[in-house]
This record gives sequence, structure tokens and C-alpha cells, in this order.
Amino acid sequence: MTHASSRLLEKMRKVRLIITDVDGVLTDGSFYIGRDTEFKRFHSNDGLAFVLLKLLDFPVAVISGRYSEATLARTRALNIPDDLVFQDHYVKSDAYRELKERFQLEDEQIAYVGDDYIDEPVLRQCGVSFAPANAIPEIKAIVDHVTAVPGGSGAMREIVDMILKAQDRFEEAIKKLQGLY
Repeated sequence: MTHASSRLLEKMRKVRLIITDVDGVLTDGSFYIGRDTEFKRFHSNDGLAFVLLKLLDFPVAVISGRYSEATLARTRALNIPDDLVFQDHYVKSDAYRELKERFQLEDEQIAYVGDDYIDEPVLRQCGVSFAPANAIPEIKAIVDHVTAVPGGSGAMREIVDMILKAQDRFEEAIKKLQGLY
């Protein structure tokens, strides 16, 4: 992790909860809408990031500005409890505050991943902020780290790997993963 600054490493070491947006972060931001259904494309590398967090009992939550059955299907497949999935929350700071209180954390113990204006208030409040490579320029300018890859292409995996490595927990997660097979 030679590319991360010592300031960013210190921030990541404090993280006890990761919160992420969905559209544009866990997906490429596209919606495939048919007559009665909506499809979203999620990346398997991001899925494994959630598995690694689960193996370490490291909590993760989702805050999305819009409701989508596709999002709910994906979060359930990733074993993210429904009460940690906030959909149709255009004012994301309300859900952020609820999560902060629920986990009894300080801002510096929370990481947030977002890509657009709707995420800005939480990105400015949390302890360490991330954006995928496809985020709008105004968001990329205010976050602590911009991923090398865009949302929907492994950005969440990059972030989780960084945080776990900063906390010296990455090898522990990989060993637990290998114990599953």
C-alpha cells in the first residue's frame, strides 16, 4: 500500500463501519428497465469484498437515493441485513446519522463511498471518503481517495482491500475465505 498517504492510512485504520451508495458505485450507474422489471449490473469483485467484510464481522451498510428491487436482491444475496439497507433516502445524512447512532460511532470511524452531489453531505461528514473513478469531478475533488476503477467494475473491492490492509486484517480475511473451500 505504498500509494496511500500516511494521513489516509491513519484515517482508514479508524474505520469500523463502511457505508456505500449503490448507483454509480456498486453499479456503473446504468438502469435496464423493462415493462415490469429493472436490471442492474453488479461486479463479482465487489461481491467478494462484502464476503471478506462478513467473514471479519465488519459491518457494512447501503444508502441509496432511489428504491430498486434489483438493489434489494443484490444486498440480500450479499447477506447485508435489510435494516442496514436504506433505499429511497434522497437525504442521505438522515440514514447516516441513524447508522452512526445504531453502531455508537464517531464520524472518524465511518467510511463512505459516493459518486454524485447527493452523496456530498455525507462525504464531507464521515471520517474517510472515497469515490469511484467515474464520480463527477466535484466529488472527486473533495474525497480522500478516488479509485483506479469505475463504479460497477470493482471499486468497492479496491476500497475494502485498502481498508483491511491498513488495519492489518486483509490476510486474516483471506485465510478465513480460504477456510471455506
